Amino acid sequence: MKSAVLIIDVQCKFFDEEPRPYEADKVIQRINNITDRARGSQIPVIFIQAEQAGFLEHGSDSWKLQSDLIVHATDLIVQKNTPSCFLKTNLIETLASMGANNLIICGYASEFCIDSTARAATQLGYHVQLVADAHTTHEKQHLSAKNIREHHNVTLSMAPTITAVRASDITFYKKKQQVHTDQCIAE
Repeated sequence: MKSAVLIIDVQCKFFDEEPRPYEADKVIQRINNITDRARGSQIPVIFIQAEQAGFLEHGSDSWKLQSDLIVHATDLIVQKNTPSCFLKTNLIETLASMGANNLIICGYASEFCIDSTARAATQLGYHVQLVADAHTTHEKQHLSAKNIREHHNVTLSMAPTITAVRASDITFYKKKQQVHTDQCIAE
């Protein structure tokens, strides 16, 4: 299976304004660790950026990716304006061009964009590894952010093609490259 990492909506609006999401700094640290290991194994890294007129204006400071995220020039960025990263975006075509059929999903908000994207991915035939401790949300009146994350880890992984996996348990394998050597044979 060919993998790609999707980092959803880790933007200044959600991560820098008070109150911040549950384990905001730890989630960003785990995402940076995953993306670093992915790049080292030549796994594509795709940042998803939400935008919405009057709330999350394209190009505004709040729209930008959170400054502690490590983003490389080789990473891809996909813009979206719905909870699902697949609806009205070029993500399906982008993943198809890479041959990716396994998605490693992390980011913001567990009960909204993470949930919508994971469900859509499985409906589209992708396998999903939901990074159980690298997605987050804000506290809600009816449920804590920690419980929302735990709830989505359990309920989403009930689907046969979605597995909740801790960030430290995500394994990347480096592609084997053929090494060519010139041999000189003394006669």
